Amino acid sequence: MPKTVRAAGGVVWRPGSAGIEICVVHRPYLSDWSLPKGKLDGSEHTLVAAVREVHEETGVRAQPQLRLPGIAYTMANGVPKTVDFWLMRAGDGPAADPQDPTEVDEVLWLSPADAVAKLSYPDDRQLVEHAAALPPVTAVTLLIRHANAGKRKHFSGDDALRPVDEKGRAQAQTMAAVAELFHPESLVAATPLRCRQTLEPLAERLGLPIVTENAFAETDDTDQVPARVKLAAARLAELRDGPAVAVCSQGKVIPGLLALLENAGDDQPYKTAKGDGWVLTWSGGELVALSRI
Repeated sequence: MPKTVRAAGGVVWRPGSAGIEICVVHRPYLSDWSLPKGKLDGSEHTLVAAVREVHEETGVRAQPQLRLPGIAYTMANGVPKTVDFWLMRAGDGPAADPQDPTEVDEVLWLSPADAVAKLSYPDDRQLVEHAAALPPVTAVTLLIRHANAGKRKHFSGDDALRPVDEKGRAQAQTMAAVAELFHPESLVAATPLRCRQTLEPLAERLGLPIVTENAFAETDDTDQVPARVKLAAARLAELRDGPAVAVCSQGKVIPGLLALLENAGDDQPYKTAKGDGWVLTWSGGELVALSRI
């Protein structure tokens, strides 16, 4: 079977005089109207590709807010293709021209209804309808599990001082490139060294300090895990109403915390691999979306 072609893009919006406006692009080589999107560049992270493609096709620097339903289809040549989509808010700065006028020669900002009428493909139209029905996004929080740090049994010192390993350093660099797209203005790490080290590449990119907080750290006492999860949830509620924040926590805290926030009885769907994370998207005090990154 042919290898699946992977692509990514965005439903990009901005405030308008009569409500939100959606960005659509005209592709002259296909003579169609589309949402901005394009193929991944090698092993590029899908979200990095989505933001890059939006900028290249529209000239807009956009900030992702939540993951939208993806699209999967078979191209005319029989090759399968998937497209990851994110809701993005356009930045406040002036837009540049599209990078390649043979790819995109016109960019329009339209009301959701007019965008739906203009777009050439049903999948794109459904994405705009889905995005337009969402409550307004008021805040975004990143919740990241610390990067790989070897095994506890192989470290002879204080476990709180166990550092990230070579694989973990690479994971931290990858996460920094993704997390930077959300423009966090504060960085919070659980007390173990490996949590702080996971955020260090991001801190270097943004020029921000890392604040250490015990509320997001694991406890060795199994009976105290529910209480620690509630403490983490309370602290997260305090942080969410300010500027965007990236929090690095641990594997025994994150699943229970997310299950608590979504009122789920089972925390298994929220298991998070080392170096991976989540985007928590809020509308007021309501968690409206939870997106893996």
